[in-house]
Parts: sequence; C-alpha cells; structure tokens
Amino acid sequence: MLTPLLTYLMADASGVRDYGDISLLYSWIAIMNIVFTYGFETGYFRFSNKPEVDRENLFQTAFGSLLVSSLGLVFLFSLFRVPINDFINLKGHPEYIVWCLCIIGLDTLAAIPFAKLRQQGRPKKYAFVKLSGIVVNILLTVLFLAILPKYVAGNADGAIAKWYNSHSKVGYLLMANLMQALFVFLVLFAEWKNFRFKIDVALWRKLFAFSAPMIVIGLAGMVNEVMDRQMLAKFLPATVDAKKLVGIYSANYKLAIFITLFIQAFKMAAEPFFFNQAKEKDAPVLYARVMKWFVIVLALAFLFSGLFLDLWQYMIGKPYRRGLGIVPILLLANICLGIYYNLSVWYKLTDRMRMGLYITLIGATITFVGNYVFIPEWGMYAAAYTTLVCYAAMTVITYFMGQKYFPVPYPVKKIIAYLVVMLLLFFTKVGINALTDGLSLIPQLAIRIVSATVLMGIFLALIFAVEKKELKGMPFIGKYIR
Repeated sequence: MLTPLLTYLMADASGVRDYGDISLLYSWIAIMNIVFTYGFETGYFRFSNKPEVDRENLFQTAFGSLLVSSLGLVFLFSLFRVPINDFINLKGHPEYIVWCLCIIGLDTLAAIPFAKLRQQGRPKKYAFVKLSGIVVNILLTVLFLAILPKYVAGNADGAIAKWYNSHSKVGYLLMANLMQALFVFLVLFAEWKNFRFKIDVALWRKLFAFSAPMIVIGLAGMVNEVMDRQMLAKFLPATVDAKKLVGIYSANYKLAIFITLFIQAFKMAAEPFFFNQAKEKDAPVLYARVMKWFVIVLALAFLFSGLFLDLWQYMIGKPYRRGLGIVPILLLANICLGIYYNLSVWYKLTDRMRMGLYITLIGATITFVGNYVFIPEWGMYAAAYTTLVCYAAMTVITYFMGQKYFPVPYPVKKIIAYLVVMLLLFFTKVGINALTDGLSLIPQLAIRIVSATVLMGIFLALIFAVEKKELKGMPFIGKYIR
C-alpha cells in the first residue's frame, strides 16, 4: 500500500533517489533484525511443542533475553551512529541511525508476543495488530509527505516549517515507521503485561543452542533477499545514477507483492503448523498436500501479477516503470523462494539446522558472485536474474537433501507440470503484447486485459479439472462443486 503512495509522491529525480536511499536503509534494517532476534522466534515454536517445557516459563525466558540484548545492542550501535551514517551516506543525519535502531529494537520486542499469538492460533488478533500498525504508518506518511509540505509552503517562518525543513523524506519515513513500531508494541500489551523478568538459565542455553544457527541462516537468507540493492549501489558504473536505479529496482521489486503476500502468510502459519503436526503418523502426506496447493496458489499469484502487469504498472509512479521488465523474473524467483520455505521444514523438524546453514550460505555465495560479476554490465537485470538463480538452486538442493533425511512424497511431476503450464501461458501473453505494440493505448489495453483474463481462466479450468475430486472435499469450496 505504501509503494504507490511513495512512488507517486516521490516521482521527481530527487524523490527517486530518496526512494533508493530508503530502500538501501531498509535492507540493512532487515539484516539487523536477524542479529537482534538471533533465531529465538523459531526456537520459541520448537520448544513450545515439547511437553516437558512450561510455555509461560519459555515466554519469560525468550522475551527477557531479547529485552536485555536489544537494549544493549541499541546502545552499542548508537555509539557508532556517525561512521554508520557516513557509510550509508544519509547526508549528515546520524540521528536517523538511532531512529533505525529504535525501530529494530521495538520490532524485536514484539517478535515473541507475535510468536505467542501464532503459536496459540489467534490470527484475528495478529492481523488486527499488524494492520493497525500499517494504518498508522500510512496516515503518518501522508501527513509528512503530502499535508505538511503544503502547510510549510504557506508558513515558511514558523517553528514547524523550520523543523520540517531540517529533515529529508528519508527521515520522515523513518519517523512514521518508528511511531508505528511503538504503537504496535503497546497494542501487544496484553501479550507481554505478565512479564516478570524471570529467565530460566538452563532453558535459555537449550533455546540458544537450537536458535544460534538461525543467526547465520537468517543473515545468509536476508543477504539473498536484500543485498542485491546494496550491490547495485556499489558496483554500477560511475556513469550511472546508482541511487536512482536502486529506487527504480526497489519499486518494481514491490510489484511482486501478490506472491510475497502469500509467502508471508504461509510463513506465519506454516512454522507452528508443521511443528504441531510433526508427531502425527501421516504428517509427510499432509506436508506433500500442503506443498501442492501452495504451489497452485503461487502459480495463480504469478499469473495474476504477470498477465495483468499492464494494469499493475500504475501502482508505481511513471519514472519507476522503466524497470517493469524485471518484474516477471522476480515473480518467478519468489515462487522458488516460497517452495524453498515449504521444503525447508525438514531441517527444522529433524534438528539439523547446520544443513540449513550450508544451503543458505550456498545461496549467499551465488548472490555475491552473480551480482559482483554481472551488475557492472547488466545492471538491475543482473540483480534480478541472480536472485532467481539463487532461490532456484536453494530449492533444488533443499529438496534432494530433505528427501534423504526426512522423506516427503511430494507430487513433483504434477507440481512441475503446473509451473510449466503457468510459464507457457505467461509467454503466450508476452507474444500477444508484442503483436499489440503498435496500437493506441485504449485498444491495446483492452486486447491485453481480455487476453490476460482468458489465459487466467484457462489455468483455473485446468486446476478445476485435475483437482476436482480434492476440491469437493474442501470446506467452503466443495459445496459449490457438483
């Protein structure tokens, strides 16, 4: 929701560069989130399903540990705010680094209360808190970027105008996020109000021993997700406006939103679900069924995004649309990432976290080498294709290793068939687009939308024909199928 808002409000040349700045900054925030939480969220899920572990004691220990470490890390990194600011090049605003640290700290403190909601199967409360925070962020963003500039223009000598002009758009976006993080933490009060700072040292050691590999796994995984923007900024030729290109790349990355939404929703539900089902005799069969339908949903999301890209392009401001060519590549990369998340359950259930570490390190290596070698020549397309190769390689490796240690009867042939059909339909649409390039906007758009709808209908009809028997047995769906 913020993407169209920001790309339209930041549509001039300096605005695109500011969008590049905020994208670079948030990629570092994402990486530091891994350091601050050090895998305790996953550890919480793992230990909450052990009968010998008291859940209240587990919560006190996990939350207390993150509280102490977050305060320490915020203080420690604040001491180096000036050199960090210089490295990221935020134009002399070291206070922005402190704001970022506070955002990370508050997000970290909210991690275990959110995990508690997920573990207890309370998605309504979880969604309410998350969505409320988003609304706060959007309202504040509109205030800072759309309303206050008009007020300042008419009151140039006022105190508010002087304060406003002392900050950049990057600062306003960080301020909105900081207020959102504080709001979310306070709304979660019911989940942490009984905290009494009672850390069980023996339990903490077990929790940390399990979770510690998640630090490296998480860092390597986050490198795969966000380091492309950092490397774009560093390795583009001097003749290219790097921050502007990073802004364009980041905005188009967000157009993969529909797949990202499904993956995020799946990640939220999957971890506690997989751990809860692990003891069941038919768990592998259930995991295989989940995978099949997850891939079907991702394929539908890919087609919904890729076939109708002629419409979705208007979600970003005009200066950013020169990067639309990378969107299908990133959509396919995110499908691979989603499948990887599904497959990776085996090393968490079998306590082989080190295997997960090796896989993510392989992905990180591909990310670094691919971007380093190809970005100077191919720019953001190199970053997009490297992301695809990285996630595809991780998916293949995880599948074969998982079948060795935790065999799951995934319907591989059917999954591959669905993905192949998905790609054939997409490339059919690419051909139709090429044939309509010479038409004026209205007939061109009409033909493209109608053809996209027909192609989408073909895929839905295929799913219905092949999966009709299973669809009949699904709640809320089966009653509509004869």
